[in-house]
Amino acid sequence: MESLFSTVEPPASARLSDAIAEQIERHVVEGRLRPGDALPAERELSRQMEVSRPSLREALLKLEARGILAVRRNAGYTVAEVTAPSLTDPLLRLMETQPKAVADVLELRQGLETLTAALAAMRASDEDLQAIELAAERMEEAQEAGDAGTAAEWDARLHLAVAEASHNVALVHVMRGLFSVMRDHVRRAREALLVREAAEHLLRDQHRALVDAVRAGDPEAAVRAAEVHLRFVRTGVGQGGSGPPSG
Repeated sequence: MESLFSTVEPPASARLSDAIAEQIERHVVEGRLRPGDALPAERELSRQMEVSRPSLREALLKLEARGILAVRRNAGYTVAEVTAPSLTDPLLRLMETQPKAVADVLELRQGLETLTAALAAMRASDEDLQAIELAAERMEEAQEAGDAGTAAEWDARLHLAVAEASHNVALVHVMRGLFSVMRDHVRRAREALLVREAAEHLLRDQHRALVDAVRAGDPEAAVRAAEVHLRFVRTGVGQGGSGPPSG
């Protein structure tokens, strides 16, 4: 993050703190700062931006008040998670008892993930591709080891990494909210059900097709891969778990 922040020149008709806040907020919107990322300590950040600490502190307080930054004890400022528990908690409760809630979330994912896949194929950076590839590798390793819980975790992380590669802050936050729900469902399903070996191979191939399309910068192929995968998942859920209980 050393090279992320740049000198802030005092604006002619606004407060310096507003200009500082604008640069930090722009990094969040453009995806260079992601939820959970920690900002440098105030002393270091003021040095990087070449501003006074009082002006920086005023900017940070403004961003905190607007819900863009959060303060963690002994950790300083971090980028806030925009998705509120008021969205995810009711869905988690519904998914415990209502199969239709699971199907509804998957239906929404079908639309969202085709869009994120296309945008990721067009916008993914080298860093994004590394994160996507790492998640795919970890998921495959866990599947081969028969570790359902870890496989589910990396499964969700893979899809989230694709969403983050879209560099669309609205989509990223929506997907983060959904995956806090879906991660729990996927983990429970993988641990509760014995997935057919053929289905595991299909899941691996579907995820690989998505990864390959994003890496190749082919949005049409990425959309096709996302559609095939989510259709497969929705079919499995709709059959009451006879198909693959994965995302």
